[in-house]
Amino acid sequence: MLAAFRKAASLTRAASAGQRRFLSIHEYQSMKLLNDYGIPTPKSIPAKTPQEAYDVARNFGTDKLVIKAQVLAGGRGKGKFDNGFQGGVHTVDSPAQAKEIAEKMIGSHLITKQTGGHGRICNAVMLAERRQPAHEYYVAVLNDRASGGVVLVASAQGGMNIEEVAAKDPNAIITTPISFEKGLSREEALAVAQKLGFKDEKAQSQAADTFIKLYRIFKDKDATQIEINPMALTTDGEVLCMDAKFGFDDNAEFRQKDIFALRDISQEEPSEVEAQKANLNFIKLDGSIGCLVNGAGLAMATMDVLSLHGGNPANFLDVGGGATPETVKKAFEIIVSDPKVKSIFINIFGGIMRCDYIAEGVIKAAKELNLSIPLVVRLKGTKEAEAKEMIRASGLTIIPFDNLDEAAEQAVKLAA
Repeated sequence: MLAAFRKAASLTRAASAGQRRFLSIHEYQSMKLLNDYGIPTPKSIPAKTPQEAYDVARNFGTDKLVIKAQVLAGGRGKGKFDNGFQGGVHTVDSPAQAKEIAEKMIGSHLITKQTGGHGRICNAVMLAERRQPAHEYYVAVLNDRASGGVVLVASAQGGMNIEEVAAKDPNAIITTPISFEKGLSREEALAVAQKLGFKDEKAQSQAADTFIKLYRIFKDKDATQIEINPMALTTDGEVLCMDAKFGFDDNAEFRQKDIFALRDISQEEPSEVEAQKANLNFIKLDGSIGCLVNGAGLAMATMDVLSLHGGNPANFLDVGGGATPETVKKAFEIIVSDPKVKSIFINIFGGIMRCDYIAEGVIKAAKELNLSIPLVVRLKGTKEAEAKEMIRASGLTIIPFDNLDEAAEQAVKLAA
C-alpha cells in the first residue's frame, strides 16, 4: 500500500510521460470547490491586481490575513521570486501591506523546488483569514492500484511531507477502502476520525462529514486525487481544510466542462501546451538531445540508453501510432524550438506506425525548417526499406543506424 500511495501521491514527470497529465487547479479554485460541497475552510478571496488585494483586505472583516501566491507548485512558502522577493506565503496586518506584497508577487515568477530555475508566473494572490490550528492532520482521497479502488488516506501527522511520515512510521498512515458505488459510510468516516484522535463528538462529526464530502467531490468531478494538507482542528474547535490540491482525469474533460474551464495554461510549459494541440505526448526535460520516438515504452527505453552513454534527453516525445508527416513536422518544430538541443535522435519501430511516414515527415521538416542540427535516425519495421531509400534519396545529412546502442552513442557524441 505504501508504494502505491507514494506513486499516487506524487506523480513524477517521467512516470506520467506516456499519458496526458492530470489537470491541476489553483488553491483559490480548490477552496471554492470545497465550499460548494459544504466543506468548511478559512474564508478566502482571490485578487488579480495589487489594487484588488487592497480592496479585498479592506473589506474582509479582519486585518489578520494570510496572502498566498497562486502558483501551481509546492514549496511556495520557501520559494523566491525572480525579483528577489522571498517567500510565496506571508501574513499581513493591513490593506496597505496586502497591496505592497501583492505588487511584489503578481507578474513575477516564483521559483520553488518544483518549478525549476525559471519558476512559474504568479497571476493572482489569495487572501485568507488566519485560523490558528491546535492540531494538523493529513487527508487524501485517491486511486489505489493495489486494491483497484478508491481509498481514504489519513494521518494525524499533517502539515508536513506525508511521504516522509509514511517512510518513518507506516503505522501513522490510516488507509480506508471506499466503495465506489456506496461511498464512505457514516460509521466508516467516524471510525477514521476516532483513529486520528479527535476527542469530542462535535470534532469527530465535522471530520467525518468532511471525509464523506471529499469522496463525493472525487466521484462527481472525476478527480484522480484530492489532498488536504493540512486539515486542522482549530483552537476554537472547528475542523477546517486549510489547503487543498486537486487532480482531475483529463479523459473526463468532455463531461467536466466547468472544471476544465479552470485550467491555467500560463502554469504549464509552452512547448507542452503546443504539443498537446497536435496530440503529441511531449514532456520537456533539461538535456541537449532531442528525441522523437513512437510508443511510450520505447521512448522511455531510448532515454535510458542515451543516459547510459552519458547523454541527457531534452524531451520525452511519443508521436503515437497514428502520426502523419504533418504531425512529425510539428514535432520537429517543437524540438528545435529548444535552444539547448544539439542533436536529434529519431528511434522508430514500425508496427502500426509506418516508417515511410516518419521518413516523409523528417525530410519535410528538415527542408522547410532549414535544419542544421545533426539527425541520427534508426528505423525498424513496417516500410523500413522504403523509408531508408527516401532518406538516402533526399540528399540530406541524416545519419542512419540499425543498432540502437550505436545510434544512441552517436547522438550523444554529436550533442557534446
